[in-house]
Amino acid sequence: MNLLRYTHLHLSILLFLLLGGWGIFLYYTVIDEVMDETDDALANYRDIIVGKILADSTILHTEDRIIHSYSIRPLTADEAAGYKDRFYDGTVYIETEDEYEPVRIMKSCFMAGDLKYYELELRLSTLERDDLIAAILKYLIALYIVLLCCIFVSTRLILKSVFRPLDRLLGWLENVRPGHQAPPLRTDTPIREFRTLNQAALNMYGRAEKAYREQKEFIENASHELQTPLAVVRGKLELLAENDNLNEAELRHIDDIFRSLNRAVQLNKSLLLLSRIQNRQFTDAVDVDMNRLSRQILATLSDLYEEKGLHYEFRETGAFILHVNDSLAQTLLNNLIKNAIVHSPDGGRVSISIDSRHMEIANDGERALDTQKMFRRFYKGDSGHKESTGLGLSIVHSIAALYNIGISYSFDGRHHFVLKKEN
Repeated sequence: MNLLRYTHLHLSILLFLLLGGWGIFLYYTVIDEVMDETDDALANYRDIIVGKILADSTILHTEDRIIHSYSIRPLTADEAAGYKDRFYDGTVYIETEDEYEPVRIMKSCFMAGDLKYYELELRLSTLERDDLIAAILKYLIALYIVLLCCIFVSTRLILKSVFRPLDRLLGWLENVRPGHQAPPLRTDTPIREFRTLNQAALNMYGRAEKAYREQKEFIENASHELQTPLAVVRGKLELLAENDNLNEAELRHIDDIFRSLNRAVQLNKSLLLLSRIQNRQFTDAVDVDMNRLSRQILATLSDLYEEKGLHYEFRETGAFILHVNDSLAQTLLNNLIKNAIVHSPDGGRVSISIDSRHMEIANDGERALDTQKMFRRFYKGDSGHKESTGLGLSIVHSIAALYNIGISYSFDGRHHFVLKKEN
C-alpha cells in the first residue's frame, strides 16, 4: 500500500468515526430538544386548564378529547403528598378512527377551589413530532453521506497534490542506474521537507555515482595490472619448462606452478566479471535461445571431458527464451553445465531438461550442497577440485538476480539446478 492510499485510508476512517459520532450526538440532541418542547407545551396547557378550573369548577367534571385530551380524577391527601409531575410516552384509543395514536402524557397534581386534590392527565399527540424526528433522521443521514463523500474526495485530491513531489522523487529513484546519466528531478515544491528530501537524494546520487566510478576504475585497473605480471610469469615458466636440463621432479614443480598460475588468471577474470555484473555494466539485452546455446555448450564440454565417460541426456519440450545479455547467458549456462560435468563421478549421468518456462540441469552426486552457502563467493563444498575458483555459482546467482531469473536447487541423490522465468 502506497503512502497516499495509506494516509487517505486512515484519514477516511478517522473522519468516518468523527462524523458518525457527531451525527449521533446531533441527532439525540435534536430529539431531546423536541421532547423538551413537547413537555413545555404540555406544561403550558396544564397551566391554562388549571387556571380555567379555578375560575370555573364545573370543568372538573369534563374531559376534552377534541384538541388536547385531558382527564381529571380526585386524589386523596396521602396520594397528593409528595406527588411529582411525570412525563412519558404512551398511546390513546381514538374512537372516530378506531385505532391507537401515540401521545406524550403528562400527569400533574393541583388543588381546586374546593380545597381538594386532583390529578390532571394531559395527552398530546406525537404524530407530528414523530414525523419531524423521521425527517430529521433522514436529512441527517443524507447530510452525513454527502459530507463524508465530499470530504473523502477533497481529501484525496489534496493529499494527491501534496504527495506529488514525493511521487516524482520515487519515479526518479526508480530510473537512476549506476553508470548512467540520471534523469532531471524537479525540485520546485513549496513543502520544505520535500525540497530537503529532493536535495538529499541528489546529493546521495552524486556520492553513489562517484563511488561507483572510482570502484569501477579500481577494479578494472587492478585487473589490468594483475594480468601483466601474470603474463610475464607465464612466459618465464614456459621458457623454463623448455630447458632440457630439468629433471622430472623440477618439471612437476613447474607444472604445479602453471596450475596455480592458471587458477590465479581465472580467478582474476571471474572477480572482474562478477564485479561488472553487480555494477550492471552489461546493458545490451537480446532474446537468447537457451535451447540452442545449451546444446552448443554441452557438445563442447562433453568433448573436453570425454575421459570421464559420462552419459548425457537432453530433453526439450519447448523453447526457453530469456531476454539477457548474450555473453552473460553463455557464462550462465557454461558455469552450470561445466559444474554438473566436473562434479559428476566418472561414468555418471548429466541431464538437461527444457520447456518454455523452466530449464533443469541435473547430475549425479554423493551429498547435497549447503543451500545457505552455495551461492557465496569461494564456496567449494566437498568437491575437492583444486582448480575450482569457487566463484562459478556466485556468478550464476548474480546473473540470475540481474535479469530476475529464478534459480533453485534440490538434491535427491542427484543435484538439480532449475532456472525459471519470473515474468
